[in-house]
Amino acid sequence: MRHSGKAHPLLCLVFLNLKTLLGWASGDMRYSISEEVEEGTVVGNVAKDLGLDQNTLKERGCRIVYGSTEPPFHLNQEDGVLYVTRKIDREEVCERSKVCLVDLKTVLENPLEVHYVAVEILDVNDHSPSFPEHEKILEIPESASPGMRFQLQAARDADSGILSVQQYKLSNNEHFRLEVKDRGENRKSPILILQKPLDRESDKTHNLLLTAIDGGKPPRSGEMRINIDVSDVNDNPPVFTKDSYSVQVNENSPIGTTIIQVNATDPDEGSNGEVVYSFGNDVDGKVRSHFELNPITGEIIVLGNFDFEERSRYEIDIQASDKGASIFTTDKSVVINIIDVNDNAPEIEVTSFSRALPEDSKPGTTVALITVKDSDSGINGKVMCFIKGDVPFTLSPSSKNNMYSVVTKIHLDREKQSQYDVTIIAKDAGDPSLSSEKTMHIDVSDVNDNRPQFSRSPYTFYVTENNSPGVSVFTVQASDQDEGENALISYHIFRGGENNVISFLNINSENGDVVALRSFDFESLKTFQFHVLARDSGTPSLSSNVTVNVFILDQNDNTPVILYPVNTNGSAEGVEEIPRNVAAGHLVTKVRAYDPDIGYNGWLLFSLQEVKDHSLFGLDRYTGQIRTLRSFTETDEAEHKLVILVKDNGNVSLSATATVIVKVVEPKEAFATSDVKSATNDIEDSGMTFYLMITLASVSALFIISIIVLIAMQCSKTTDYSSKNLQDPNYDGTLCHSIQYRSGEKRYMLVGPRMSIGSTIVPGSNANTLVHPDRRLCSKTTDYFSKYLQDPNDDGTLCHSIQYRSGDKWYILVGPRMSIGSTIDPEAMGILLRPLAGDLHLKK
Repeated sequence: MRHSGKAHPLLCLVFLNLKTLLGWASGDMRYSISEEVEEGTVVGNVAKDLGLDQNTLKERGCRIVYGSTEPPFHLNQEDGVLYVTRKIDREEVCERSKVCLVDLKTVLENPLEVHYVAVEILDVNDHSPSFPEHEKILEIPESASPGMRFQLQAARDADSGILSVQQYKLSNNEHFRLEVKDRGENRKSPILILQKPLDRESDKTHNLLLTAIDGGKPPRSGEMRINIDVSDVNDNPPVFTKDSYSVQVNENSPIGTTIIQVNATDPDEGSNGEVVYSFGNDVDGKVRSHFELNPITGEIIVLGNFDFEERSRYEIDIQASDKGASIFTTDKSVVINIIDVNDNAPEIEVTSFSRALPEDSKPGTTVALITVKDSDSGINGKVMCFIKGDVPFTLSPSSKNNMYSVVTKIHLDREKQSQYDVTIIAKDAGDPSLSSEKTMHIDVSDVNDNRPQFSRSPYTFYVTENNSPGVSVFTVQASDQDEGENALISYHIFRGGENNVISFLNINSENGDVVALRSFDFESLKTFQFHVLARDSGTPSLSSNVTVNVFILDQNDNTPVILYPVNTNGSAEGVEEIPRNVAAGHLVTKVRAYDPDIGYNGWLLFSLQEVKDHSLFGLDRYTGQIRTLRSFTETDEAEHKLVILVKDNGNVSLSATATVIVKVVEPKEAFATSDVKSATNDIEDSGMTFYLMITLASVSALFIISIIVLIAMQCSKTTDYSSKNLQDPNYDGTLCHSIQYRSGEKRYMLVGPRMSIGSTIVPGSNANTLVHPDRRLCSKTTDYFSKYLQDPNDDGTLCHSIQYRSGDKWYILVGPRMSIGSTIDPEAMGILLRPLAGDLHLKK
């Protein structure tokens, strides 16, 4: 494979294999291009060399990383061709280096792939050699012996390598010849050598032309004129005491430090033997800025800071000259080796992604590339790199020295931490060690890995009946620990099934507000259950559901219903006839009523709304019984109209009225009326007696067996009445009801106004239901006709109940206001007799 701006070869090396799940690999690519080429010159096709087509290149993206300065190259995103963006001066970029390389990083994303590209800047012979002086004047005594050497200043050429100065030529003459000393690093110094004695009398001056020629094709050259004046007689040159001078000095030596002292002697006398020292003509300005030579003592002193990383060796020409009329000069080279000192801290270069790191990235995912440099050499340039602190990232070294990958070492969780500041520390092995650090910021992006969570599960709501349709009745709320679309929740109601109530519910999908599309009626629906689904907007979407239990609360929205008296046209009116000779306390009749509401809303009270003679009739406010308060007299009227008001105990009471006409008749008329009714009943009964006897004979045996089984099951069965339904087909609207239930080791009695037949009893769900312990044993036999109630826990509540047994059957007595210590009179009080395991019986 060949790549070139001018057909130069490319060496392609595979250098990196990162073992991550992204799976990327990169290799070194090398191109070459001449300096001073025009802007837009093609360097090479990076995409073609990587085996990428244009579509893949666009999808993955490609960019150049070139430190902090603007790179002299541009990579076309469309076709992957590398272009020159500006003219490149090799001498400016690399000075006098033999090889001038510009290092680039080419980064491909999705997945990460890094390629190192080295562009070699080839030198062009665009500079001619030049001498520091256009004319050099030498004064040589005529006594100079053949072989005497005269150091000349070397020519300089900004080009490098073969294009720098390669040879010197001296114009033809018979007295001097030219010798070129190769000092390495393309440095050649011209030396003028006297090869024939001079004769001042025959020729006082000699004019020579020195030409420096580089290695270009065609070559370039520069010239310097040498004018030699022949002087008279100082015939001994200074002589150095050592054949060679060499010294080592630390790069951080302070200014003013004496590095070395040279010494030269001259056997001549007077000024001809007085020696002074100076830098040779070949010592350039950079050297003179670092070192100072004492002309009297020959001490070389540190004048300015010098850096091992810039230059590790100096070879300085020192001239020892006498002060004779004809000056003799002797040259000696002093080699100064710079010792490296650990004075450079490591440099850290981070190449990271601009996008955030997904939280579901697997361990080993590459986050960034780290390149570490240390300008020191040897052990001072050996760098160790590590991550500071406890973070879920680690450094993975690559096959290329001082290059690392920042990779994840565990699974990330954005909900626990969404940002990381990763501090990378680079530390060299010098003594003392130097270190540097760089902090990179890593954002963790969200992945939909959390389901919505409801604030409660299950939800229980209490809704008052007669709610306004279309108004929110309650709200369910869920939260999601994710963010953005992954945390955007929508709510839905599970439809279907046999729950018809759900069809009258609607939910706001955005905020979870549940709206009832119709009003609830406690008397027809007391509780229902449905399910709500919360789903987020992530991809794929996650969801969760919750059960919602709804209990309807009763309102006093039903007026009392009169059961008795009711005449044929439906009005609450009735006529009662009583004998005139009845005694005080005689039961005239009983007004019966019920209220579909429950609790206090269904607890009825009776009062006389209209009566002519308050001394004659009395009404029990709890039972609705009308009794005579005294005996009738001859002056009392024969007909009395009583208007009874029946109202409930709701916050806003509702009421109904019943009218009872009481006719007072003579005893004979009353008995005749009674006989007519009895006769009618006897006729009807005689017609049915035969059929009743046959029916009774056929079912009596089965009835007796059923009673025995029911008694046995009742005595042995432990019943949890917290969810048992009341089966009361003979309910007649009496105010109070009760039922036993057991909770743990305690037995309780539920007593309250109108517990609807067939409804589920939930202790505590109705604030108007009285619950008090029942400490009476099931085996206790009570004669309820003469037994006194002994209830030390009685709290004066209006309704009471007690178990009793009559024969082989157990019953519960329930009645209004049974006073402590009073005798129970079922006939007088209208007590409801309820079998524990059978039908209800009402005793008048």
